[in-house]
Amino acid sequence: MKTVYERADIVPLLAEIFRELGYEGTSLSRITERTGIGKGSLYHFFPGGKEEMAGAVLTEVDAWFEHAIYRPLREDDAHQAIAAMWANVNDYFLSGRRICLVGAFALDETRERFSAAIGNYFIRWVGALRSALMRAGCPEEEALALAEEAVAGIQGALVLSRALDNTAVFTRSLETLAKRLDAVM
Repeated sequence: MKTVYERADIVPLLAEIFRELGYEGTSLSRITERTGIGKGSLYHFFPGGKEEMAGAVLTEVDAWFEHAIYRPLREDDAHQAIAAMWANVNDYFLSGRRICLVGAFALDETRERFSAAIGNYFIRWVGALRSALMRAGCPEEEALALAEEAVAGIQGALVLSRALDNTAVFTRSLETLAKRLDAVM
């Protein structure tokens, strides 16, 4: 029996391949090998090839973060939104077992190709967290510094957790960052 895919079914599969192999290490051959989807089908859904696939993955990541992180931080109760951010980040990154695809793209040659999406991801996250911190009573300049520290801390914790193969590093880092932000609100 042949599996029939929709474009939306393929994007999460591509995301995990890009996470594991990076943009440069991901070839159409590797994608077909890992997904079982033929090159013709991939080109049908993504006529722009690998670059379009990566763009679709970044768009999906952006949509998840907009819904689960950015919008609540901008619009919901600040304390609840920040608490939800920690829980959602922990779940999304599988307690440090899943790398940040946007962060990974930011660190390799892919950065130039997707610079707008990469920069936007971090700018929006810092801005949304800054907004929530200010609504919680944190002064504007301190809110910006804390938001940058929190996002940088999350990214660093992902790297360290993966490097040490120890998810407890990620969990402890999130708890420490959460306490730091709670102390100023």
